[in-house]
Amino acid sequence: MYADLSPVIAATAQWLTRAYPASGGALALALTEAQARQAVTVAARLRYPTPMDVGLMGVAGPGGSARLDWITGVDGDGDGAADAWRTWVDEVVASWAVSLLADPELAARAVRALTEGGTPVDYRRLLTPDDGDRRAAALLRHPDLVAPVAVLHRAELLAVVA
Repeated sequence: MYADLSPVIAATAQWLTRAYPASGGALALALTEAQARQAVTVAARLRYPTPMDVGLMGVAGPGGSARLDWITGVDGDGDGAADAWRTWVDEVVASWAVSLLADPELAARAVRALTEGGTPVDYRRLLTPDDGDRRAAALLRHPDLVAPVAVLHRAELLAVVA
């Protein structure tokens, strides 16, 4: 039985960094990837809070990136085998993740909801990005640029963190 969210987190974070690329060189890319991964991790854990939810998603599949690709104009490599990772992208998780990256207050509420009664995890790059983080992920954190993806499932996210 599918027991963890790592394929969904990895694929969705990769999709985000391709759709909203880093501004700068290798360090900027690493900072953007870290921020995307933290946001996607929070979003995925909120979306699939129980082992049963994770198991059901593993059976049904996360849905893939086709609609997100169409909305953002992102194209695959054109090679079916090279694009196989896109089948693990979760549209809802991507929508929630960009909502968190674009709205610091919402991100703080989401992390609080996630860690309520448990051990807090360090989500510093998501919650308190420094200037370097902001510069590196300028496209990924820009509310207007991510709005077409964020609006897809924002209402559900707001209900979960209410």
